[in-house]
This record gives sequence, C-alpha cells and structure tokens, in this order.
Amino acid sequence: MSYATSAALQAAVFARLSTDPAVQPLVGTAIHDAIPPGTPPGTFIVMGPEEVIDRSDATAAAAEHRLKISVISNAAGFQQAKEVAGAVSDALLQAPPPVLTRGRVVGVWFQRAEASRMRSTGARRIDLTFRVLVED
Repeated sequence: MSYATSAALQAAVFARLSTDPAVQPLVGTAIHDAIPPGTPPGTFIVMGPEEVIDRSDATAAAAEHRLKISVISNAAGFQQAKEVAGAVSDALLQAPPPVLTRGRVVGVWFQRAEASRMRSTGARRIDLTFRVLVED
C-alpha cells in the first residue's frame, strides 16, 4: 500500500467536479480544498478529509480512499445544497472513473451522506463520503 496516489486522486476528483456540466453551473469555480476564510456567500464545495486503508494483495498494491466532499450553502433551506450534492454524487459515480496521473481507479462507490446546519454560521452543510479503490 502506498499513499502516493492520493494527490493524483484529489487532482482527478477536482478536475471531474470543476468540468462536470451539472456541477459547474451550480457552483462555478467555488470548489476548494479548505473552507475559505470568513463567511463566503452562496454555495460551494469543499474537498475535505480523507482516510486511506491498505487493500493490497499478492497481485497489486492498492488502497481504499474514503473521501469526504462537503457542500456548504447559506441559501435558505437545504434544497440548493441537496441539488449540488446530487450533482457531485452523479459526477463521481459516472463512468468512466476519474483518470489519475499515477495509479488507476478501480471503482467509486457512494458510502454515506449527512446533512446538518452549521452552528457557527447557520449555513447548511452536506457531507458526502465516497469509497474509491485505487491500484498503484
């Protein structure tokens, strides 16, 4: 197992989301790898924490990446955040899987989602977790 494919996976996921015809009109260029400082207006995507587990076997070095992607919105209600979250999910689950500069995505699976209200700002937040199996 190696963590070496993690940067390539993040770049590929970012590329997929930033060019997806359903995601792009909803958030434009508002896709980040950390929550922007202050209270940004509107709706945006944050590529968040990642957990990586060894899935190597005798034939290949592999890792299961559990990616958390968050949709944060200050729109009233959850509707807009849910529309963006649905578009993100569709974009990541569509075939073919994202192409990496190092390694190969074997598969992408939706694992879970959690919708909540952020206490500090009152914004809506949906955390999506995906399992991505990558061979190096």
